[in-house]
Amino acid sequence: TPLTRKLASFSKLITLAILGLAAVTFVIGLIRGESISYMVTAAVALAVGAIPEGLPAVMTITLAIGVARMARRRTIIRRLPAVETLGSVTVICTDKTGTLTENQMTVQSAYATGRWWPIGPSPVPAAVRECLLAGVLCNDASVGSGVDHRDDNVGDPTEIALLAAAHRAAPDAVAQAVGMLRTQEIPFASELRLMATLHTTGADTAFVVVKGAVEEVVALCDMSEQEVQRVTAAAEEAGDQALRVMAFAGVGVPGDFQLALASLRATSLRFLGLQALQDPPRADALAAVAACRTAGIDVKMITGDHMRTARAIATQVGLGGDSLEVVSGGQLAEVPQSETVTKILGSHVFARVTAEQKLGIVRALQAEGHVVAMTGDGVNDAPALKQADIGIAMGQGGTDVAKETADMVLVDDDFATIEAAVEEGRTVYDNLRKFIAWTLPTNLAEGLIVLVAVILGAMLPILPIQILWINMTTALALGMMLAFEPAEPDIMTRPPRPPRQQLVTGGLLARLIVVGTAMLVGTYGVFLIAVEFGAGTSESRTIAVNALVAMEIAYLFACRSLRGSVASVGYFSNRWIWVGVAAMIALQLALTYVPVMNAVFDTAPLGGSAWLPVIAVAPLVYFVAAAVKRWDVLRGRSRSGAR
Repeated sequence: TPLTRKLASFSKLITLAILGLAAVTFVIGLIRGESISYMVTAAVALAVGAIPEGLPAVMTITLAIGVARMARRRTIIRRLPAVETLGSVTVICTDKTGTLTENQMTVQSAYATGRWWPIGPSPVPAAVRECLLAGVLCNDASVGSGVDHRDDNVGDPTEIALLAAAHRAAPDAVAQAVGMLRTQEIPFASELRLMATLHTTGADTAFVVVKGAVEEVVALCDMSEQEVQRVTAAAEEAGDQALRVMAFAGVGVPGDFQLALASLRATSLRFLGLQALQDPPRADALAAVAACRTAGIDVKMITGDHMRTARAIATQVGLGGDSLEVVSGGQLAEVPQSETVTKILGSHVFARVTAEQKLGIVRALQAEGHVVAMTGDGVNDAPALKQADIGIAMGQGGTDVAKETADMVLVDDDFATIEAAVEEGRTVYDNLRKFIAWTLPTNLAEGLIVLVAVILGAMLPILPIQILWINMTTALALGMMLAFEPAEPDIMTRPPRPPRQQLVTGGLLARLIVVGTAMLVGTYGVFLIAVEFGAGTSESRTIAVNALVAMEIAYLFACRSLRGSVASVGYFSNRWIWVGVAAMIALQLALTYVPVMNAVFDTAPLGGSAWLPVIAVAPLVYFVAAAVKRWDVLRGRSRSGAR
């Protein structure tokens, strides 16, 4: 994932930097005449202080918190790092049926004898009845007593809708279908875009039924050019009304007929009619698509439906705005290879596409540097789900193969859930960067304290064992609490971060240097003041340790938002911060006043006045951090204005 790749490069960089500083410290100490054993201790202390050893644990816990939050929002994460990948998504390739629409199909009308007939409880003409019968025969679903959208209906929603239409408008056709035993079939496949079944009608006779895409079914029928044009126009008329259209054909054949694609093409089928199904857009799809577009995420619909139907639904959910670009799989196949990427980038809707073309779309987007999320539910979607940076399977209608291949599963198959998951992913990454922004300056300060003492030949203001104490306690009690930060108000109005952006950016590096130096100066300052006023070595070091921890607490609040002040996210929006601060204060009081801790960590009890420099130095770091943050924000705005 993007995160694991960045962490790997970041780890190498920081390891080399720390080893280099430790080596420099060791050599300088030897040059100054210090013993080898003392310098080994000092070099180890610097390394321990500078290494952000809490990062792996915080990363895992932050991702786990993201998984838990997503589960509450009906998303199952199958691979932990996928949580963060969602936050870096720049393009979402989504299916239409069931994701942007309700997946509650209802047959609104049937086309036969040259016109559309409404489907309801009223009797229908014989030609419409024959079309409805075909929908019952070429069907793998089963329905309960109530038929329409009941829990005891089993099968594909489209096929359930075909059965429901026959039950409503032609119950005698349903009864007739019971006596027509299916003997052979050609299952539906996305590349065929049709399904065919063979049924016995007598001792030596049978009946072939075909249903599928209008173009595929009409191509198998014995029809004049004018009839094909009328049927195509009728299908396009329905498509413009956001209706999904299926065509039906059939013919009587001998009882020994062998059903296969070749035999179908050799047989002149009789066109039986069309059925137009309504599948309304989800109520929250429009808002979810708009939220993604506001967040700078491009949403592309990929569907097997007709271009007219796809365009109508895409318009209803707000895809593409006024410049909606729709391309069919056939058109995409005819585009020269040199222009394919440009066509894919400029299109918002892909209709009648194959599984292979889905995979090609994902690869083309990735080649342009995009982080792609792809939804899918079928076996044929597995390659595209595997190729995508984040594969999203449908929990309700998805196959086991799709779910096993995907990185996450939508429990409710709802596009709005994807948008919510992206928000959580962005929050996870945001919180990880907040921890890094907090831990690096504090670790740098601890390392610099040792380095400066060695360079100056001065007494260490903080001992190595005290540095170990600070690292062990603050990473858990303070830094860990940033993992619980809620999403910032503007999280979904920011553009996606550049896929190649590193964890430590220029602004973060500036903060690292300035805040780390401020903590170094503050720690050394209170230590020297304590020594100047006659405090003992152990007491002065205890003041320095408490001052450094106080500065880390103050800086923690500055890191609750990388852009705004703590007021912008709310002082009490993350109650765990206050729990961590209270725990850290209790631990420092124990370090200062419990005799066993004094003996182990070489600390000493402090009088009331000794706490004054500790309390005074902490706010200075907060304001220094706020100034650097403000400078970084203004610099970013200046660059945006220049662009």
